[in-house]
Amino acid sequence: MTALEALFAPRAIAVLGASATPGKLGAAMAASLASFPGPVMKVNSGRPDLDRGFFPTVGEAAGSYGITPDLVVSCIPAAVTADALREAAAVGARAALVCAGGFAEAGGDGALHQQALTEVVRDTGIRVLGANTSGFLVPHRRLTASFVPGAPDLEPGPVAVVAASGGVNHALAFALAEAGVGLRLGVGLGNSLDVTQADVLRHLAEDDGVRAVALHVETAAEGRRLTEAVRRLTDRVPVVALVVGRSDIGDFARSHTGALATSWRVTRTALRQAGAVLVDDERDLVDAVTALSRVRLPAHPRAGVGLVTAQAGPGLLLTDDLRSHGVQVPPLVERTVKELRELLPALTYLNNPVDTGRPSPTITQIVERVSEDPGIDVTAVYGLLEPTTVDLPAALTAARTATALVAVVGGPVEQARRTRRELGEAGIPCAATPASGSVMVRALVEDAAARTRLEAVVTTSDAPTLPPPGPVDEHTAKGVLADLGIRTPVRRVCADPAAAHAALDELGGSVVVKILDADILHKTEVGGVQVGIRTHEELDEALARMPVSPALLVEQMAPAGPELIVGVRRDPVFGPVLALGAGGTAAEILGDVSLRLAPLSENEAHAMLDELATRQLFLGARGATPVDRARLTHVLRALASLAADDAVAECEINPLRVLPDGDVVALDAVLLLRDPRDQGGSDDA
Repeated sequence: MTALEALFAPRAIAVLGASATPGKLGAAMAASLASFPGPVMKVNSGRPDLDRGFFPTVGEAAGSYGITPDLVVSCIPAAVTADALREAAAVGARAALVCAGGFAEAGGDGALHQQALTEVVRDTGIRVLGANTSGFLVPHRRLTASFVPGAPDLEPGPVAVVAASGGVNHALAFALAEAGVGLRLGVGLGNSLDVTQADVLRHLAEDDGVRAVALHVETAAEGRRLTEAVRRLTDRVPVVALVVGRSDIGDFARSHTGALATSWRVTRTALRQAGAVLVDDERDLVDAVTALSRVRLPAHPRAGVGLVTAQAGPGLLLTDDLRSHGVQVPPLVERTVKELRELLPALTYLNNPVDTGRPSPTITQIVERVSEDPGIDVTAVYGLLEPTTVDLPAALTAARTATALVAVVGGPVEQARRTRRELGEAGIPCAATPASGSVMVRALVEDAAARTRLEAVVTTSDAPTLPPPGPVDEHTAKGVLADLGIRTPVRRVCADPAAAHAALDELGGSVVVKILDADILHKTEVGGVQVGIRTHEELDEALARMPVSPALLVEQMAPAGPELIVGVRRDPVFGPVLALGAGGTAAEILGDVSLRLAPLSENEAHAMLDELATRQLFLGARGATPVDRARLTHVLRALASLAADDAVAECEINPLRVLPDGDVVALDAVLLLRDPRDQGGSDDA
């Protein structure tokens, strides 16, 4: 039994504020709960009426029924909720749904009402869902704790919805019903006073009836607790996440590296790294969980898709959308093409996508041959319903494919809807349009890739010795990087101009001269960096242009090459977050940055470069030497390991230059340490 059994699987329920007056919340809730097979006790302290079954208190209702309600559904105002739930808990109630608003989300006295309710949870141990939510749905238990019309009619099924908003919970539940997919559990969290998304996900991890989970996130205040719950759940069932807030530029950091990221991006990064499939809107969310509730591919780093289309145009739309999202649509091997040639007219295209020209009577065999190709891991079929040519639903359900099968079926509205439902019941995900079909296929492929990444072992290296608390200058920061095995320029610390002239002679060639002042992080902004110095005369001129500094740093100049920005900082919600971005202004202006939570596996680090829009600059574009992926991966994992030390607030390498031999060198480094008084706290805000 999980901690939320009393909430989602109660033996008896009490409704606080139950009413016989149509239009009142308490009346609507009592009506929705009418199908619940256990006792539903009506409690109305203001207007008790024993003859009509309305009791003044939960205790009297429990005495009359001879059973204590596990769940209390509160439809009373915020101001009186805390006292009512304390009384219910004293009788033995173990969970409560609080529908009313007027708590912290309302400001003013609402904060006081929320604090009072929080104290009830703390003092009694009662679990509270809400407040400010339209409730939850458990169709297979005939439990509709919701006042939304139509909610009691939802059919049971394998998909769970965990939404920040009660409204979104219901919208997704109805959309899934329209798609022919039933609901296992639908929960709207409201303001998450007590029960959180992580709590519900942990509950679902113990439910064998769940086949896929739709997760809607508005804020991620739980941080790693949420990602750990997703990670645990994805071991057994897929999770598809929709994160709200694309346009909200969060206060991720004060530093240059931190400014590259938003809270929306960090949240998506965290969920993806935990194994969730990400989508961009609610339509894609429904398509993705529909597919994943019926099919789940084996773990695979990059599954190949075989396409069979009975109409070339829609087939091209599907192919183009998949490829534009990086999904492999590989050519078929010669043996497969030869077998297809025996089944299809000579004029059709046979090398993925396979074009049948029109729905072919041999489509069953065609789909089977494509699915058996060694490069294919999932097969997708597009076709219009043309019953006089071929019975498409029968042909697809008859296919004995070697891979999972996804269908995209068009045609007259009602006939196509019936076909999609029929195929779905046969275990074949079926979409209405090429765009929806692409979402389904991508969800299967991305879930398989996520499980491959999760199989990788995360290791951390020993952290280097850090300097004492306080400001850290560039030379010291680079010393820490060198201890981590990160290449830095040959350099000399100089106390005065005479020492700088001696360093110029010692290092030879072109040098860079910088002020060395731990209090100045952005030296170029104050004229504190002079480059390309070869002679003593040029050095004197450079020193005259530079501000006064406690010391100077003279470094060998690195050869020209493309530049990256790498940094790690401690996010207040998720803890250490690693960022890799293109150098120059691309990362800031274009948002060309890849993020990961630290620590991270070698697979995750290796994949970060591939997510940059400017990745070709570092992969050998126009004959340039490509970056040594192993060296870059080492830098990323080293910084991630550094962040494991609670004393580190953030560290940035800007720029990290790619050398002609492919190695990388840290040309500038910033290391910020945390105040010892701030260390040891949780990163989960």
